[in-house]
Amino acid sequence: RKQTLEGDKVLSTHTATNVHPQVPEGGWGWVIAVAFFFVEAFTSGVIKSFGVFFKDLRESFTESISSISWIVSICVFVRTFTAPLSAALSSRFGPRRVVMVGGVLISAGTATATYARTVLDMYITVGVVSGLGYSLSSLPTVITLSQYFHRRRLLVTAVASTGECFAVFLLAPAITALKEYIGWRHSLLSVGVLQLSVVICGLVLRPVLIRQQGAVGEEPPEEPTETTAMLEPEQTGASAEPTDWGAETATSPSPVPGDPQAEPKSGEQHVAVLVEDVSAATEPTPQLLDLSMLNHGSFICYVLFGLFAALGFFIPSLYIIALSLSLGISKERSAYVLSAAGVAEICGRITAGWALSKQPIRRIYMQLVCTVLLTVALSVFPLASGFCGLVVCSLFVGFTLGTVVGTHIALLAEDDVAGAGKMPSAVGIYVFVQSFSGLAGPSLAGVVVDMTKDYSSAFYCSAAGMALAAVFLSLVRPCKAGLCHGQ
Repeated sequence: RKQTLEGDKVLSTHTATNVHPQVPEGGWGWVIAVAFFFVEAFTSGVIKSFGVFFKDLRESFTESISSISWIVSICVFVRTFTAPLSAALSSRFGPRRVVMVGGVLISAGTATATYARTVLDMYITVGVVSGLGYSLSSLPTVITLSQYFHRRRLLVTAVASTGECFAVFLLAPAITALKEYIGWRHSLLSVGVLQLSVVICGLVLRPVLIRQQGAVGEEPPEEPTETTAMLEPEQTGASAEPTDWGAETATSPSPVPGDPQAEPKSGEQHVAVLVEDVSAATEPTPQLLDLSMLNHGSFICYVLFGLFAALGFFIPSLYIIALSLSLGISKERSAYVLSAAGVAEICGRITAGWALSKQPIRRIYMQLVCTVLLTVALSVFPLASGFCGLVVCSLFVGFTLGTVVGTHIALLAEDDVAGAGKMPSAVGIYVFVQSFSGLAGPSLAGVVVDMTKDYSSAFYCSAAGMALAAVFLSLVRPCKAGLCHGQ
């Protein structure tokens, strides 16, 4: 027992965790929720607000729209492509260190971009350096947040993720006004300085170690375990399978069968049992990425849904201001059109999180309805004319976008898709595949705009991708039921 206690002490010290008998449902989790809010604001929020620099970058570098769009495309690609790396580093070194390093990279990349002389410099600084920092900051934070909540996880995550929406709402008009006084380069430098706050957010991350124990008076389980709860299922509150996605596991020695008062015949036998059990605790954990999910049609359909849906996640925010300016709207009012979308997205995320918690119908069907509505919103947006029409359409797009963006990753834990037991691997594969559409989406829209000389075509590209996403999402449930392969 002494050896076991010492092993537990070393484990807790090494992982800097809090030991709890069950999911805390709050506590320090509220502090991490605030940290996640600011991480989202200075990562995804800045990416979505980058459209305010498009015109300035075109004039400074004399490049086409498609060339400038590659800045965001590379950034999104690097951020999502390196998601498995972010998870592995978080598992090895802990989320606190990884997020702090990510914050430094984000700020360094954005600040260095102010000295760019060619668009290639922007590809490296904002695209690669900041993109890697975004990856190292976002994923470990949301995974750590998920450890602290079970019943309210979807709602808390949805509310905390509205940080990017508030950033779009505030940064777009603020940067537009700031550029008039200090220029786009110093405005971008100001954003880079603000992004250093991500380092502070990383300091407050404290993973949770869940110690599962039986009730007092009950016979102890044969093999009690300690496991870090990460992205648990909605029904049980803990993952069905231990994973290596930042989780730490330890196994306590099994009690000797028989009378609890009975003692081993020799001290050597008792020590042998302890040594055997302690060595079992050091056995290697399962592989980081479980590729067996690729054998299931329902998961493949959901991954394809995410692949095409990602085309519509960043295109609208990047081209709303450009479309408004092309329709004769002033710079200041164009920034407010984007801000309106940010406010509506906040409402959409919170509404979706609340509705999914209530679960009036199967969640996968709710996501399908939201995706169809977003497709319609993107299709009618180019038909708007005048400032009021653009604001109304922007509110529609923002709200429906929030319902999809705020829930699409959390739904991987549904039994219709991957299940909570395989959630960590599912997130890695899902986000990795999305990286390719993140790379192609904004740049493809830029090419189409260059060809048509019309910013409306960017929204039609986004709507087409979302329509394909809805098709594959509609096949998830039939594939799970075996209808797609005749079983």
